[in-house]
Amino acid sequence: MKNRSLVSITDYSKAEYLKILDLAETFENEPKQNILKDYVVATLFFEPSTRTRLSFESAASRLGAKVIGFSDVSSSSVSKGETLKDTILTVSNYSDIIVMRHPREGSARFASEVSPVPVINAGDGGNQHPTQCLLDLYSIRKTQGRLDGLNIAFVGDLKYGRTVHSNVMAMCNFETTFHLVSPVELKLPSYVKMHIKDNNLNYYQYTDLNEIIPIADIIYMTRIQRERFSDPIEYEKVKNAYILTAEMLSGCRENMRILHPLPRVNEITEDVDSTVQAYYFQQALNGVFVRQALLSAILGVK
Repeated sequence: MKNRSLVSITDYSKAEYLKILDLAETFENEPKQNILKDYVVATLFFEPSTRTRLSFESAASRLGAKVIGFSDVSSSSVSKGETLKDTILTVSNYSDIIVMRHPREGSARFASEVSPVPVINAGDGGNQHPTQCLLDLYSIRKTQGRLDGLNIAFVGDLKYGRTVHSNVMAMCNFETTFHLVSPVELKLPSYVKMHIKDNNLNYYQYTDLNEIIPIADIIYMTRIQRERFSDPIEYEKVKNAYILTAEMLSGCRENMRILHPLPRVNEITEDVDSTVQAYYFQQALNGVFVRQALLSAILGVK
Protein backbone atom coordinates (compact mmCIF):
# COMPACT_ATOMS: atom_id res chain seq x y z
CA MET A 1 0.00 0.00 0.00
CA LYS A 2 3.04 2.26 0.14
CA ASN A 3 2.46 5.56 -1.70
CA ARG A 4 -0.99 4.40 -2.91
CA SER A 5 -3.93 6.78 -2.67
CA LEU A 6 -7.20 5.63 -1.12
CA VAL A 7 -10.10 7.19 -3.02
CA SER A 8 -12.65 4.38 -3.24
CA ILE A 9 -12.96 1.41 -0.92
CA THR A 10 -12.61 -0.74 -4.04
CA ASP A 11 -9.04 0.54 -4.47
CA TYR A 12 -7.99 -1.98 -1.81
CA SER A 13 -8.45 -5.75 -1.81
CA LYS A 14 -9.96 -7.91 0.91
CA ALA A 15 -6.45 -8.91 2.02
CA GLU A 16 -5.48 -5.24 2.28
CA TYR A 17 -8.60 -4.41 4.33
CA LEU A 18 -7.64 -7.15 6.76
CA LYS A 19 -4.04 -5.92 6.92
CA ILE A 20 -5.27 -2.44 7.90
CA LEU A 21 -7.62 -3.88 10.54
CA ASP A 22 -4.85 -6.01 12.03
CA LEU A 23 -2.51 -3.02 12.06
CA ALA A 24 -5.21 -0.86 13.68
CA GLU A 25 -5.43 -3.41 16.48
CA THR A 26 -1.72 -2.92 17.24
CA PHE A 27 -2.29 0.83 17.47
CA GLU A 28 -5.25 0.33 19.79
CA ASN A 29 -2.89 -1.56 22.09
CA GLU A 30 -0.15 1.07 21.73
CA PRO A 31 -1.56 4.32 20.31
CA LYS A 32 1.44 6.57 20.90
CA GLN A 33 4.36 5.75 18.61
CA ASN A 34 6.76 8.34 17.27
CA ILE A 35 7.08 6.70 13.84
CA LEU A 36 5.92 9.66 11.68
CA LYS A 37 8.09 12.34 13.27
CA ASP A 38 9.72 13.11 9.91
CA TYR A 39 6.43 13.43 8.01
CA VAL A 40 3.91 16.20 7.33
CA VAL A 41 0.20 15.39 6.91
CA ALA A 42 -2.01 17.95 5.14
CA THR A 43 -5.73 17.97 5.96
CA LEU A 44 -7.80 19.87 3.39
CA PHE A 45 -11.46 20.08 4.42
CA PHE A 46 -13.55 21.95 1.88
CA GLU A 47 -16.68 20.78 3.73
CA PRO A 48 -17.50 20.81 7.47
CA SER A 49 -16.26 17.90 9.57
CA THR A 50 -15.64 17.19 13.23
CA ARG A 51 -14.92 13.49 13.78
CA THR A 52 -13.12 12.73 10.52
CA ARG A 53 -10.86 15.77 10.62
CA LEU A 54 -10.07 15.58 14.32
CA SER A 55 -9.50 11.82 14.28
CA PHE A 56 -7.07 12.16 11.37
CA GLU A 57 -5.26 14.94 13.19
CA SER A 58 -5.26 12.93 16.41
CA ALA A 59 -3.95 9.88 14.56
CA ALA A 60 -1.14 11.89 12.96
CA SER A 61 -0.24 13.66 16.19
CA ARG A 62 -0.10 10.42 18.20
CA LEU A 63 2.41 9.14 15.66
CA GLY A 64 4.55 12.27 15.86
CA ALA A 65 3.65 13.81 12.48
CA LYS A 66 3.23 17.52 11.82
CA VAL A 67 -0.26 18.52 10.66
CA ILE A 68 -1.03 21.43 8.34
CA GLY A 69 -4.15 22.40 6.40
CA PHE A 70 -7.50 24.13 6.71
CA SER A 71 -11.04 23.34 7.83
CA ASP A 72 -12.66 26.48 6.42
CA VAL A 73 -12.29 27.34 2.74
CA SER A 74 -12.83 31.02 3.53
CA SER A 75 -9.39 31.01 5.14
CA SER A 76 -7.74 29.48 2.07
CA SER A 77 -6.95 30.69 -1.45
CA VAL A 78 -9.99 28.77 -2.68
CA SER A 79 -11.99 31.81 -1.59
CA LYS A 80 -9.94 33.82 -4.08
CA GLY A 81 -10.85 31.48 -6.93
CA GLU A 82 -7.94 29.05 -6.83
CA THR A 83 -8.69 25.79 -8.65
CA LEU A 84 -8.61 22.40 -6.93
CA LYS A 85 -5.70 21.36 -9.12
CA ASP A 86 -3.61 24.37 -8.09
CA THR A 87 -4.45 23.85 -4.41
CA ILE A 88 -3.39 20.18 -4.56
CA LEU A 89 -0.18 20.88 -6.47
CA THR A 90 0.75 23.64 -4.04
CA VAL A 91 -0.04 21.72 -0.84
CA SER A 92 1.79 18.64 -2.12
CA ASN A 93 4.98 20.73 -2.02
CA TYR A 94 4.54 21.13 1.73
CA SER A 95 3.40 17.64 2.74
CA ASP A 96 3.99 13.90 2.38
CA ILE A 97 0.32 12.91 2.22
CA ILE A 98 -2.98 14.75 1.71
CA VAL A 99 -6.28 13.98 3.46
CA MET A 100 -9.13 15.72 1.64
CA ARG A 101 -12.88 16.17 2.06
CA HIS A 102 -14.75 17.91 -0.73
CA PRO A 103 -18.47 18.37 -1.52
CA ARG A 104 -18.07 17.44 -5.21
CA GLU A 105 -18.31 13.79 -6.20
CA GLY A 106 -15.19 12.67 -8.06
CA SER A 107 -13.03 15.42 -6.58
CA ALA A 108 -10.88 12.98 -4.60
CA ARG A 109 -10.14 10.87 -7.69
CA PHE A 110 -9.16 14.01 -9.60
CA ALA A 111 -6.92 15.12 -6.73
CA SER A 112 -5.19 11.74 -6.63
CA GLU A 113 -4.50 11.91 -10.35
CA VAL A 114 -2.80 15.32 -10.21
CA SER A 115 -1.05 14.97 -6.85
CA PRO A 116 2.57 13.76 -6.63
CA VAL A 117 1.89 12.57 -3.04
CA PRO A 118 -0.78 10.07 -1.92
CA VAL A 119 -4.33 11.32 -1.34
CA ILE A 120 -6.81 9.87 1.16
CA ASN A 121 -10.45 10.56 0.42
CA ALA A 122 -12.16 11.78 3.60
CA GLY A 123 -15.50 12.04 1.79
CA ASP A 124 -16.44 13.35 -1.65
CA GLY A 125 -20.04 14.50 -1.75
CA GLY A 126 -22.52 11.63 -1.70
CA ASN A 127 -20.02 9.27 -3.32
CA GLN A 128 -17.63 7.49 -0.94
CA HIS A 129 -16.03 7.66 2.50
CA PRO A 130 -13.50 4.80 2.52
CA THR A 131 -11.79 5.54 5.84
CA GLN A 132 -15.14 5.59 7.64
CA CYS A 133 -15.81 2.26 5.96
CA LEU A 134 -12.56 0.77 7.29
CA LEU A 135 -13.27 1.92 10.84
CA ASP A 136 -16.77 0.46 10.47
CA LEU A 137 -15.27 -2.88 9.41
CA TYR A 138 -12.99 -2.70 12.43
CA SER A 139 -15.97 -1.98 14.70
CA ILE A 140 -18.01 -4.83 13.21
CA ARG A 141 -15.15 -7.28 13.70
CA LYS A 142 -14.58 -6.05 17.26
CA THR A 143 -18.23 -6.52 18.23
CA GLN A 144 -19.04 -9.69 16.29
CA GLY A 145 -15.69 -11.49 16.30
CA ARG A 146 -15.90 -11.94 12.53
CA LEU A 147 -16.85 -10.24 9.28
CA ASP A 148 -18.24 -13.22 7.37
CA GLY A 149 -21.84 -14.38 7.41
CA LEU A 150 -23.50 -11.41 9.10
CA ASN A 151 -26.92 -9.79 8.68
CA ILE A 152 -26.29 -6.06 8.37
CA ALA A 153 -29.08 -3.50 8.26
CA PHE A 154 -28.45 -0.05 6.82
CA VAL A 155 -31.10 2.44 7.87
CA GLY A 156 -31.99 5.97 6.72
CA ASP A 157 -30.40 7.89 3.88
CA LEU A 158 -29.13 5.16 1.60
CA LYS A 159 -29.24 7.34 -1.52
CA TYR A 160 -26.80 10.05 -0.45
CA GLY A 161 -25.12 8.16 2.40
CA ARG A 162 -21.52 7.82 1.21
CA THR A 163 -20.64 5.73 4.27
CA VAL A 164 -23.34 3.23 3.29
CA HIS A 165 -22.09 3.04 -0.31
CA SER A 166 -18.53 2.29 0.80
CA ASN A 167 -19.65 -0.21 3.45
CA VAL A 168 -21.85 -2.20 1.09
CA MET A 169 -19.03 -2.49 -1.45
CA ALA A 170 -16.54 -3.61 1.21
CA MET A 171 -18.89 -6.06 2.93
CA CYS A 172 -19.54 -7.78 -0.41
CA ASN A 173 -16.20 -9.49 0.28
CA PHE A 174 -17.57 -11.18 3.40
CA GLU A 175 -20.72 -13.20 2.51
CA THR A 176 -23.01 -10.54 3.96
CA THR A 177 -26.80 -10.48 3.83
CA PHE A 178 -27.93 -6.87 3.40
CA HIS A 179 -31.13 -5.40 4.84
CA LEU A 180 -31.85 -1.97 3.38
CA VAL A 181 -34.28 0.25 5.28
CA SER A 182 -35.18 3.62 3.79
CA PRO A 183 -37.96 5.84 2.50
CA VAL A 184 -38.74 5.10 -1.16
CA GLU A 185 -37.12 8.43 -2.09
CA LEU A 186 -33.83 7.47 -0.44
CA LYS A 187 -33.24 3.91 -1.64
CA LEU A 188 -29.75 2.60 -2.23
CA PRO A 189 -28.58 3.59 -5.75
CA SER A 190 -28.83 0.92 -8.44
CA TYR A 191 -25.08 0.87 -9.10
CA VAL A 192 -24.43 -0.09 -5.46
CA LYS A 193 -27.13 -2.78 -5.54
CA MET A 194 -25.52 -4.15 -8.71
CA HIS A 195 -22.33 -4.58 -6.71
CA ILE A 196 -24.26 -6.88 -4.37
CA LYS A 197 -25.76 -8.84 -7.27
CA ASP A 198 -22.41 -9.17 -9.02
CA ASN A 199 -21.07 -10.87 -5.89
CA ASN A 200 -24.03 -13.30 -5.78
CA LEU A 201 -25.22 -11.96 -2.43
CA ASN A 202 -28.73 -11.17 -1.23
CA TYR A 203 -30.34 -7.90 -0.24
CA TYR A 204 -33.82 -7.10 1.05
CA GLN A 205 -35.51 -3.70 1.02
CA TYR A 206 -37.84 -2.37 3.72
CA THR A 207 -39.60 0.82 4.71
CA ASP A 208 -40.34 -0.32 8.30
CA LEU A 209 -37.40 -0.27 10.74
CA ASN A 210 -39.12 -2.66 13.18
CA GLU A 211 -38.96 -5.51 10.67
CA ILE A 212 -35.18 -5.83 10.82
CA ILE A 213 -34.54 -5.39 14.57
CA PRO A 214 -35.02 -9.11 15.46
CA ILE A 215 -32.79 -10.39 12.62
CA ALA A 216 -29.87 -7.94 12.43
CA ASP A 217 -26.39 -8.49 13.83
CA ILE A 218 -25.52 -4.86 13.04
CA ILE A 219 -27.93 -1.95 12.70
CA TYR A 220 -26.15 0.88 10.92
CA MET A 221 -28.18 4.06 11.45
CA THR A 222 -27.65 7.17 9.33
CA ARG A 223 -29.09 10.66 9.54
CA ILE A 224 -31.21 12.13 6.77
CA GLN A 225 -28.74 14.61 5.29
CA ARG A 226 -30.41 17.97 4.88
CA GLU A 227 -27.39 19.38 3.02
CA ARG A 228 -27.87 16.87 0.17
CA PHE A 229 -31.43 18.02 -0.63
CA SER A 230 -31.92 20.76 -3.20
CA ASP A 231 -35.60 21.05 -2.25
CA PRO A 232 -36.26 21.76 1.48
CA ILE A 233 -39.82 20.44 1.14
CA GLU A 234 -38.50 17.01 0.11
CA TYR A 235 -36.24 16.98 3.17
CA GLU A 236 -39.15 17.84 5.47
CA LYS A 237 -41.08 14.85 4.14
CA VAL A 238 -38.47 12.31 5.23
CA LYS A 239 -36.43 13.94 8.03
CA ASN A 240 -38.12 11.95 10.82
CA ALA A 241 -38.57 8.72 8.89
CA TYR A 242 -36.66 6.56 11.39
CA ILE A 243 -36.12 7.10 15.10
CA LEU A 244 -34.56 4.22 17.05
CA THR A 245 -35.47 4.12 20.76
CA ALA A 246 -34.33 1.87 23.62
CA GLU A 247 -37.82 0.37 23.89
CA MET A 248 -37.58 -0.91 20.31
CA LEU A 249 -34.53 -3.05 21.16
CA SER A 250 -36.37 -5.52 23.40
CA GLY A 251 -36.52 -8.24 20.72
CA CYS A 252 -33.04 -7.87 19.26
CA ARG A 253 -30.30 -10.50 19.13
CA GLU A 254 -27.93 -10.67 22.08
CA ASN A 255 -24.94 -9.89 19.85
CA MET A 256 -26.59 -7.01 17.99
CA ARG A 257 -24.77 -3.68 18.05
CA ILE A 258 -25.78 -0.26 16.74
CA LEU A 259 -23.36 1.76 14.63
CA HIS A 260 -23.69 5.33 13.34
CA PRO A 261 -21.11 7.43 11.44
CA LEU A 262 -22.26 10.51 13.40
CA PRO A 263 -23.30 13.23 13.81
CA ARG A 264 -26.77 12.12 14.81
CA VAL A 265 -29.75 14.43 14.87
CA ASN A 266 -32.75 12.58 16.28
CA GLU A 267 -32.55 9.18 14.57
CA ILE A 268 -31.20 7.54 17.76
CA THR A 269 -32.74 8.76 21.00
CA GLU A 270 -30.43 9.39 23.96
CA ASP A 271 -31.92 6.57 26.01
CA VAL A 272 -30.23 4.15 23.57
CA ASP A 273 -26.80 5.45 24.67
CA SER A 274 -26.90 3.54 27.95
CA THR A 275 -27.88 0.20 26.37
CA VAL A 276 -25.39 -2.59 25.70
CA GLN A 277 -26.26 -2.38 22.00
CA ALA A 278 -24.96 1.19 21.60
CA TYR A 279 -21.46 1.19 20.07
CA TYR A 280 -21.28 4.43 18.06
CA PHE A 281 -19.04 6.42 20.42
CA GLN A 282 -16.51 3.57 20.66
CA GLN A 283 -16.84 3.36 16.86
CA ALA A 284 -15.68 6.99 16.64
CA LEU A 285 -12.63 6.20 18.79
CA ASN A 286 -11.82 3.24 16.56
CA GLY A 287 -11.41 5.76 13.76
CA VAL A 288 -8.18 7.03 15.32
CA PHE A 289 -6.59 3.57 15.33
CA VAL A 290 -7.68 2.78 11.78
CA ARG A 291 -6.40 6.12 10.49
CA GLN A 292 -3.10 5.57 12.29
CA ALA A 293 -2.87 2.27 10.44
CA LEU A 294 -3.67 3.88 7.08
CA LEU A 295 -1.22 6.75 7.47
CA SER A 296 1.63 4.45 8.52
CA ALA A 297 0.90 1.90 5.77
CA ILE A 298 0.62 4.44 2.95
CA LEU A 299 3.73 6.28 4.11
CA GLY A 300 5.55 2.96 4.23
CA VAL A 301 6.63 2.89 7.87
CA LYS A 302 4.53 -0.18 8.73
